[in-house]
Amino acid sequence: MTDTAVELESVEPVESAQLGQPVPVSDEQLVAMLVERARSEGLQLTGQGGLLQQLTKRVLESALEGEITDHVGYDKHDVAGRNSGNSRNGTRAKTVLTDVGPVEVKVPRDTAGTFEPQIVKKRQRRLTGVDEMVLSLSAKGLTHGEIAAHLAEVYGAEVSKQTITTITDKVMEGMAEWQARPLDRVYPVVFVDAINVKIRDGKVANRPIYVAMAVTVEGTRDILGIWAGDGGEGAKHWLQVFTELKNRGIEDVLMLVCDGLKGLPDAVETVWPRTVVQTCIVHLIRNSIRYCARQDWDKVAKDLKPVYTAPSEAAATERFLEFSERWGTKYPAVIKLWSDAWAEMVPFLSFDVEIRKVICSTNAIESVNARIRKAVRARGHFPTEAAALKCVYMALMSLDPTGKGRRRWTMRWKAPLNAFQIAFDGRLTPTNQR
Repeated sequence: MTDTAVELESVEPVESAQLGQPVPVSDEQLVAMLVERARSEGLQLTGQGGLLQQLTKRVLESALEGEITDHVGYDKHDVAGRNSGNSRNGTRAKTVLTDVGPVEVKVPRDTAGTFEPQIVKKRQRRLTGVDEMVLSLSAKGLTHGEIAAHLAEVYGAEVSKQTITTITDKVMEGMAEWQARPLDRVYPVVFVDAINVKIRDGKVANRPIYVAMAVTVEGTRDILGIWAGDGGEGAKHWLQVFTELKNRGIEDVLMLVCDGLKGLPDAVETVWPRTVVQTCIVHLIRNSIRYCARQDWDKVAKDLKPVYTAPSEAAATERFLEFSERWGTKYPAVIKLWSDAWAEMVPFLSFDVEIRKVICSTNAIESVNARIRKAVRARGHFPTEAAALKCVYMALMSLDPTGKGRRRWTMRWKAPLNAFQIAFDGRLTPTNQR
């Protein structure tokens, strides 16, 4: 490794034929010269002992040398440092994990022991980019063992599961700040859904993680928060959740879409009296199919469509009676399911077709749920509730890294937002935002 570093140091600026002076070399030219020299000598660009590791070592050590110079007040080998009260005191070797693998650097010391390096701090064993890489891999659903194996295979770095846990635990502070951040004053739609996760609390049991996702007046997606439950949540639990959201700044919600969660409508009415509570039609259809034999799935779904696409509540009632006559004897549980949810199912029938599309579409929250489920399934089960919340939070923070989804959302919601503005008498206004 040292021999290669010496070879890299031999790259010198080209001299001018006329003046005999070095011609300035651009960064691009210098990189090209280094790459060409590495290739000609059989040195790999990446991997253990590769060019990128060599360059990273050189950059880090040069930065550290600059820091020690600023600290002691004189350049290396400068006579001004004699009897100055504090001098260089050699170096100590230290291996740090970087984006290109483990790199051994020589960290300078001073005789007074007061030098505090910043580029590679004392007791620091990883550069920031490595922590970001671990968080990104964890958010994509890799377990801690898989992340350790990936780092060992690609970068030749041995990182323990405990170290990875320490890195991922850093997001907890950020999660607390995110969960308490101020929110907009009005949202046209808020979706509330649950993701079941397995938590080992004495014994492994399914526990719901509730996600509240809103659409802003600009048509963008906003995850309002996540909460863990025990599956028996009632009005008191939802009153606490919605009161928390109100205290964070939400003064009005035009429509709240949920999956028939017990006690939720009563809590919404207490916190936001004018909010329309709407049962998610997609979930209602899926729950209906569960009671049916596989050969009847398509038939039942087809016969239900006239119910939720009816032009009015009266027409929907007639279509539902027809559906009951055909399927009531064979699948009474489906009839009871729709009858129990009828009060929260019919409100959207009085709105414009654009609003109906929003309620009947799975795009709004299914993409979010798919990302969460992918991360959750990779873990199997979680030791604690906090570990499950951390996993869900990291999955949410990794949504739409390119920004393309945000642009699609904005375009998709233009027509529905106009319909909301008309249907709700101007309650949806951008001037209401913070």
